[in-house]
Amino acid sequence: MRLKAILADDEPNILRNLQAVIPWDELGIDIVGTAKNGVEALELSSQHVPDLVMSDIRMPLMDGITFVQKLRDINEDCTVLMVTGYQDFEYVRSLMRVGVSDYILKPINYEELENSISKLANEIKVKKLSEQEEQQKWGIMKNLAYEKILQDVLMNYTEITPNTLLPIDDMDLETLTYLFAMIDVDDYSQKSLPWTEQERKLWNFAVRNVLQDSLMDEKLKFTVLQIREGEWCVIIQWNETDESVALVKLNEIAAQLQHNVSQSVKLGISVGIFPVAVGLRGLSEAYRKLQRFMQLNLGKQESLLLYKDSKESSDANSSLWHLVEEIVTGLKQLNRLKTEDALKRLKLLLEGLSDSSFARAYQMLHFLILHLLRELREMNSLDFQEEEQIWCQLDKSESIQQLLQVMVQLAALGLEGTNKKKNSELLMTAAKEYIRTHYTNDFGIEDIASSLGISSSYFSLLFKQHFGETFVEYVTKHRMELAKSMLLHSDKSITDIGKAVGYIERRYFTKVFQKFTGEIPSEFREKRKEEK
Repeated sequence: MRLKAILADDEPNILRNLQAVIPWDELGIDIVGTAKNGVEALELSSQHVPDLVMSDIRMPLMDGITFVQKLRDINEDCTVLMVTGYQDFEYVRSLMRVGVSDYILKPINYEELENSISKLANEIKVKKLSEQEEQQKWGIMKNLAYEKILQDVLMNYTEITPNTLLPIDDMDLETLTYLFAMIDVDDYSQKSLPWTEQERKLWNFAVRNVLQDSLMDEKLKFTVLQIREGEWCVIIQWNETDESVALVKLNEIAAQLQHNVSQSVKLGISVGIFPVAVGLRGLSEAYRKLQRFMQLNLGKQESLLLYKDSKESSDANSSLWHLVEEIVTGLKQLNRLKTEDALKRLKLLLEGLSDSSFARAYQMLHFLILHLLRELREMNSLDFQEEEQIWCQLDKSESIQQLLQVMVQLAALGLEGTNKKKNSELLMTAAKEYIRTHYTNDFGIEDIASSLGISSSYFSLLFKQHFGETFVEYVTKHRMELAKSMLLHSDKSITDIGKAVGYIERRYFTKVFQKFTGEIPSEFREKRKEEK
């Protein structure tokens, strides 16, 4: 890490000696300018934004004290080393009050000066490295918050209002449009059957890494979200108004993703493309439509699928899908009555099909069983033996009646599995306690879900059902309430309070607080003090 320094002294000989005697290069410092008065030093400081300034106290046009005072208006963080002939203690204290870090007495002892510069340079570097680490953490937190917003919207867990959107890089999320695609590993359920849980995690992690690396090469702002095992959503910010350009770009990206995953992970993937750019409010519907379209077309030869809002699908096909979705919802909600009612209506629907509809219904029911199987795996409701048993029966099923029996058995296993699991009330009590004890830490849904032994998507669903708001909304609200209390009942700084409630950077804490309360933290504190 190289630092920038400016030297200011009205004596040319001293400037030359300073440049020649001090081993600046060995200390990792570049001299970016020299000045013979305070005015020149201020201009150079504005131009180069130095890390270190060494200045004489007595200079024409603008003395060292005035220079440092004005320097603080344009660069609060610059370290200042002052050269002075004064030894009076009160005078030295006045230097420290204006932000001078250290001083050297004239005549200059260059060995002492080198030691002082080396010490200050090390302090600057340590501070810069710490700030870089904080910025990296902040960047990760922003990305996680943005991903969580998109996932909640995608899964329809949250209503979209200006108050629920977090301020991320001053983006107004409602004005953005997105390209949307879905990735599905071919025959994932069957391929992953013999894998251990750790192996499944590793394979899924590997595919996601390849997807992310491939999209980075495209120089686009994107998010890759894993909704369930073997399935990812790719969401790309898009500003072009020409939809044909969007479609061409998505096709190029999809083909590249297929090639890269095949080459790197040796797995085939199918890519479903939504043909038009959508706004934030349209993501949930696009996901629902594209997921259904892909599930019903994965048996075809094409692995690159362009969504078509076709009217060819029969009412029976549509009803079959909705009934299976009701079964899935009933299982996720631990609602036996809802699950069994949907199964009864599914059976009645199949019994009423005409002969001409049977062939298509058989194929669709087969895909819907795979869909249900993956959902139950995501909920950890099946063990290896149960899943293997279902696959054996599925392979032997040659009629709709036999497929329906598989569906009924699968739903029964799902109900039994969810009943064996921890009660949802206990899970959410544990989640609430986890959040309470980790407010000051950088944590996310994955951390809590892992501690509870459930998937992130299942946790999000249970959380919304139990608390009536999303994880982000809940945590933000409680952090803001805690911040308000600390502002009123402590003398801690705004920065310290922000860190105490989990916000590393003061600027971000201030923006979230203002969004929540309508006031910045300092205004909130001052107004309440005046009211007392």
